[in-house]
Amino acid sequence: MSVTPPLQQHYAPRDFRDRMAYAFIRFLRLFADTFFARRYGHRAVVLETVAGVPGMVGGSLQHLRALRRMESDHGWIHTLLDEAENERMHLMTFIHVTQPSRFERLLILLVQGIFYNFFFLLYLISPKTAHRVVGYLEEEAVHSYTEYLAGVDDGTYANVAAPAIAIEYWKLAPDARLRDVIIAVRADEAGHRDVNHEFADALA
Repeated sequence: MSVTPPLQQHYAPRDFRDRMAYAFIRFLRLFADTFFARRYGHRAVVLETVAGVPGMVGGSLQHLRALRRMESDHGWIHTLLDEAENERMHLMTFIHVTQPSRFERLLILLVQGIFYNFFFLLYLISPKTAHRVVGYLEEEAVHSYTEYLAGVDDGTYANVAAPAIAIEYWKLAPDARLRDVIIAVRADEAGHRDVNHEFADALA
């Protein structure tokens, strides 16, 4: 039986690399708050564009490492690639919800290109720090989706019908709404948060 991870949980930085990882994510949070303010649907699109990168990068580099060393990856590759696919589905879902503008689509291209190269180099240099960055990124994702959910509950954002892609992916009820989608996505992010912090601890 799967256990739902606690939602609000913070991993306290333990060393210099952890503090740098946390400071980097806080900087990204400041950028998101400045650019998107409380437009959480649009923020989710950019967030998921970034969040879909680490699993694919980590999975491919762990795959190559296992080949070079001719040893088991202990399930890391499968876990990381599953994470990448899950984050991609988050993105596809919120594209249906928000219908991003041409400018936002251009921003997505720029952000993804910059972050992919940054994260690839970071993972080569320090896989531990890379996983810690993702852990903190997912902490912020849980926080953002919690605020988004509160906005839906208080009527700030319309509780529109869930996209068909989300209903199929999360096996939601046929009459599911945006609120149900946010809850499902937030639970995914909490799981990714814990996995990446655990991977970072294992590499410490």
